[in-house]
Amino acid sequence: MGVTFTTLSALATRFIPIHGFLFMLTRLTYSFYERRLLRQVSRLPTPKHVGIILDGNRRHAQRVRLTEPREIYDLGAHKLDDVLGWCADLNIPAVTLWVLSPENLRRTALEVSGILSAIEAKMSALARDPEIHRRRVRVRAAGRIDLLPESVRDAIRAAEGATANYEAMILTIAVAYGGREEIADAVRGFLVAHAKQGHSLEEIVAQVTPDAIQRHLYVDDLPDPDLIIRTSGEIRLSGFLLWQSAFSEYYFTDVNWPALRRIDFLRAIRSLQQRQRRYGR
Repeated sequence: MGVTFTTLSALATRFIPIHGFLFMLTRLTYSFYERRLLRQVSRLPTPKHVGIILDGNRRHAQRVRLTEPREIYDLGAHKLDDVLGWCADLNIPAVTLWVLSPENLRRTALEVSGILSAIEAKMSALARDPEIHRRRVRVRAAGRIDLLPESVRDAIRAAEGATANYEAMILTIAVAYGGREEIADAVRGFLVAHAKQGHSLEEIVAQVTPDAIQRHLYVDDLPDPDLIIRTSGEIRLSGFLLWQSAFSEYYFTDVNWPALRRIDFLRAIRSLQQRQRRYGR
């Protein structure tokens, strides 16, 4: 006589408390679904560049009853390790994470201190992380780095220096980053470069093209992001990669950044794969 799922459930609940059994069943279901998603996604082309807006740290902290800013943002920093692993498994060669905007620096001194301390600690850890070196991940930062404290800038330089020769994956940390600021800085850089060459105003104006401006962006050697993911349920870009995202696809999830699961990430990739991209044509 065959053993049915009902029989197994009855036997399990005799020896395992019901809450333990339900937890075990949930884990098994999650694991099965995750493997199925991974198989689906792996059969199709994956993005060359994924951008992620890390939102929902404070909302997640309220749910798990955390109040100390450093602990709140350390949770988000730890999630980076998971995302890098997921990207590596799918051979995604570039990921850009937006961790701090210039507007965020106007929050309370206590919260800003917590954010910056978490960033500094994470950048320092990335510089010596064996997984970063094993996977040959190049780490770099993009934004108005001059707005950051010297200790944070030192940690960024250490991570960039320790991984400068790697090319398997490029991890860009957008810190003190704003899309409008990036475009303004690019235009400023373009004008300064031509002024130093002694060009007249008329000559400079004649050289203004999208390609010319793009060469002065914070990072000019990455492909435009195929997919931009925003966590926490907010449905807006808030200035993330304004120039580069003209033809990007977007995916918004209600899950807060520190609670992001692999299945949430895989769903975002699957959503991209199911779309027909036209690039304006």
